[in-house]
Formats: sequence, structure tokens, C-alpha cells
Amino acid sequence: MIRLEKDTWVLVADGEKALFLCNEGGAVQPKLSVMRIEEQDNPRQGEQVSDRPGRRPDASQGQRSAMEEADWHQLAKDRFAAEMSAMLSRMVGRGHIGRMVIVAPPRSLGELREHLDEAVLKTVVAEIPKTLTRHPLPELQKIVIEDLEAM
Repeated sequence: MIRLEKDTWVLVADGEKALFLCNEGGAVQPKLSVMRIEEQDNPRQGEQVSDRPGRRPDASQGQRSAMEEADWHQLAKDRFAAEMSAMLSRMVGRGHIGRMVIVAPPRSLGELREHLDEAVLKTVVAEIPKTLTRHPLPELQKIVIEDLEAM
């Protein structure tokens, strides 16, 4: 069982939004407060693509193969995770975060983890692989506490 101790930060993120929360209550009565919100405008893939994928000539004459189109939507999500990782690194480096829980969908969690440096990783006490960015704060707090207690 992991407890949400006082001054533990909770990063709730997905590929487009990140909520930086801090427990201003105690371990017995946690009270998450929003400290910062980061969002990016990331339209659907279809809205970011102007035409069909390109084609390139094959080795044999007269033939052309389609090239795989970049998934701009996913690339933007991955870039956002890298930006959040850099932000966490700065916050930990300045001493703002000493203990942290990360909540993110599995893919975003993996992308975040890939960019986190050693100093940030040492502050992470738990990871919850869920999408919670759209939940209201009281419901989000309840889910996080229940998941931590189940660990």
C-alpha cells in the first residue's frame, strides 16, 4: 500500500494535457490541489494531413510504392511527453518536487518514462496506467487514492 503523503506531487497526463497536482493535506486526509495545467492543441490526424501519402520509384522500372505517412497526431503527443519530462526535470532540479506519482495512459506513460532523467525517476513512488485528465478533481483524487492503496 502506498500512501499519498503531504507534499507528494501527482502528474496526471495524456498526450495533450497535463495536470500538476500537489497533496496539500496529509496521508490520512489527502487534498489534491491543481498547481499547474499544460495543454497543447493537437487536432486529429485527418485534420493535419493535406493530401495522400507520397510515392517513390522502386528498383524495377515503371513501378512506384506508396510511402508510409507520418502520424502527426501521435508525433505531437510524443513531443508533449518529452516536454513534460523536461518540465519535471527542472522542477525536481529546483527542489519543488521530492516525491511524485505519475498517472497516464500506458503509451504516454512509456513515452514519459523514456525521457525522464535519473533525478526525476528517484522521486517517482508510483505509476498508475490510466487516462484521468478529463475527470473532475474530486473523482480524480478518489481514483488515485484507491489505486495507490491497492498497490
